[in-house]
This record gives sequence, C-alpha cells and structure tokens, in this order.
Amino acid sequence: MKKLVYTAFAFVLFTALFAFTALQTWKIKDTYSIKFSSKDVNGIFKDFSGNITFDPADLAKAKFDLSLDVSSINTGNAIQNKHAKGEEWFHAEKYPTIKFVATKFEKSGSDYKATGSLEIRGIKKETTIPFSFSKNVFKAVFSVNRNDFKIGKPGGDVSNMIKIEASIPVSKK
Repeated sequence: MKKLVYTAFAFVLFTALFAFTALQTWKIKDTYSIKFSSKDVNGIFKDFSGNITFDPADLAKAKFDLSLDVSSINTGNAIQNKHAKGEEWFHAEKYPTIKFVATKFEKSGSDYKATGSLEIRGIKKETTIPFSFSKNVFKAVFSVNRNDFKIGKPGGDVSNMIKIEASIPVSKK
C-alpha cells in the first residue's frame, strides 16, 4: 500500500512539474523600453502590456499578445506628441492601441522569428518580427512601413520606414 501511495505521489509530482515546464508564461517587468526612430523623429511609447508564453524548447506553444497605448507616445516635444496622436497620424482617440498577436514562432540561427498580426489604426498586416531571448530579456529591432498602416501622408519630412527597438525584460509567472 505504501509503495502504491509513493508511486502515485511521484506520478502526480512529475506530471505537475512537466505541465509547469511545458507552458512557460512570463510577466513583463516595468523596465521595458519601446523606442521608434526615423531620419527626423524619434521617441518612445511609455505604456506597454501583454501576455507572453514562450519556451525555446517548445515553440509550437509560444504566443505573444502585446499592446502599446498610442496616447503614451513621447517624442520629447509636446507639439509633435499632439500631432502624432492626431487624426492624420495614429488617431489615438479612434485607435487607442497598437497590437501584435503572434502564434507562429521559428528558430533563426541563435535567435527567433515571431509571425502574427500587427494592427495599427485598425489595419492588420501579417508581420514577422526577429527577436532574441537571453537572460530573461526579449530584444527586437525591426522596421515598419508607416504607409502600410496609413500613418501620416506619404512622403514629407518623416521617412516611410520607422525603426522599432524593443527591450522587454520578463520574469516567470
């Protein structure tokens, strides 16, 4: 009887441990950084949130569900901030968030690629974002063509390609 109880206990413990490691969820720390830049304008988004499920050993179960609060944009210039939140650019009142939901992940050398839906101004585009994951920090550098999402008028002083740099430290949930 004792042997049966120990065996059952060991099985339950092993199963619980396996279930925990099979699906790793991460909490985004407050020290994240989301920067954007073009030839004449740069800045940050201050408010970022989301859910991250990621295990490098099991990419099939990975998922990113991330959001930026458009009204948290900060270029360091109050006039530019107001303009960026306005109807011509991000139209923060009508489209308050930028979203990225990725469900396809692949290894790329020592790094990874996440493919999913990027939504800006209500326009969704399939997007692949290269990223690294090391020491509980996700890092990504990629570019977005603002014309794909009808951000601003084509041409003008702001380049069409906007560079995004993200550093997202996480801790296990």
